[in-house]
Amino acid sequence: MSLSVGNIVNGKITGITNFGAFVETEDGSKGMIHISEVSRSYVEDIKTVLKIGQAVTVKVISVSDDGRIALSLKQLEKADDSNKKPAQKNRSRQSQPPKQRKKYEPAPPVTSPGDFEWQSASNSGSFEDMMSKFKRTSEDKMSDLKRGESRGYSRRGNGGGRK
Repeated sequence: MSLSVGNIVNGKITGITNFGAFVETEDGSKGMIHISEVSRSYVEDIKTVLKIGQAVTVKVISVSDDGRIALSLKQLEKADDSNKKPAQKNRSRQSQPPKQRKKYEPAPPVTSPGDFEWQSASNSGSFEDMMSKFKRTSEDKMSDLKRGESRGYSRRGNGGGRK
C-alpha cells in the first residue's frame, strides 16, 4: 500500500532524535514526525513525550519526490485539546508568590546648573519668550566652553593635552 497525504496509519516508533521521531508504519513504510508535529503545546524534549517501541496513530502530511514521508500526531489531536494551556517551562515559579510591583515615584527634579526649564511652573510667556531664554542659556554655555578651551583644558576634563 502506498501512503498518500491525508492517510491516517498506525505505526511504531523506531528511533528518536532531538528534532523528531522515526516511525515504521504497518505496511513497512518509514516516515518521520518532526518535533513541531508532536503536540499542539510546546515540546522541549521529545523524549518526554515519545518512547522507542511506542505504538502511534499518525497522519501523513507530505510525501516528497525522493520518498520521504512527513507524519503528524498534532493534526490528529482533538480541537478541544488545543484550548489547554501549554505546560510552563519552569515549574518552580508556580510555588512562588507573585512579585510585588514597585510603586511609581517621580524622579527628583534635576538641579544641575546647566539644565534649562522648557516650561515654567506658571506657564506664562509666549513661545518667543521661551525661545529667547533658551538662546541666552545656550550662548552662555557655549561661551563657558570656549573660555575653558582657550585656557588649555580639553573637553574631556583632564586639564592636560598638547601645549
